[in-house]
Amino acid sequence: MYEVVIANLNHLDGPDLLAPLISDVFCGNIALVSSFGAESAVLLHMAASIDRSLPVITLDTGKLFSETIAYRTQLTALLGLTDLRVVTPQTDVLRALDGAGSLHRRDPDRCCQIRKVLPLENTLTGFKAWISGRKRYHGGLRADVATLEETDGRLKIDPLARFTRQQIEAYLDRYDLPRHPLLEKGYLSIGCAPCTVACGSADNPRAGRWSGLSKMECGIHRSPIATRNSAASAA
Repeated sequence: MYEVVIANLNHLDGPDLLAPLISDVFCGNIALVSSFGAESAVLLHMAASIDRSLPVITLDTGKLFSETIAYRTQLTALLGLTDLRVVTPQTDVLRALDGAGSLHRRDPDRCCQIRKVLPLENTLTGFKAWISGRKRYHGGLRADVATLEETDGRLKIDPLARFTRQQIEAYLDRYDLPRHPLLEKGYLSIGCAPCTVACGSADNPRAGRWSGLSKMECGIHRSPIATRNSAASAA
């Protein structure tokens, strides 16, 4: 469906890629998904420089660091974002599947599924494209991230996929963007508080996510259809 768009724009990165997609190709049908994590300020600044009214979707799992929530408030005000959509898990699903709030200890994949994957899938309904902040230098399953790919009938855009760590740091410095407060405490990648520890390196910044487990991703970057089917079979 989006072969022409991918062919014409795949060579672009950063704002050069975002501008035509936000302002023209998908105007009114595109959203940015942000965790307000360690490097989120870069992508949010790029998008806000193009259109501050772009819908920005963020998942509040109920288990975020208080510092992340404060950082979200800070960046939203600083960048003048006018359409921030804070998405939370469905109350009845949490009550049925994680009433004690301890699901992350015994089944982290399912915890991510009900607190992140399914809420995001529901929120993206109606959008033709969405923007995420994955980068190849994070390694693991992100080592070969495409800047543009079609997933389940929707275009997925990763304008920072080819950016290096040095480019990210240079952008933050150039625009004097505030860093996430947990960075100075040793958190190089920041997710939910129970499943994130302070560690990581330049070569493996996501080492602190689900430390000690083989788990590498929360699941939102997998096929929503496959995830939905998995949830149905597990219920």
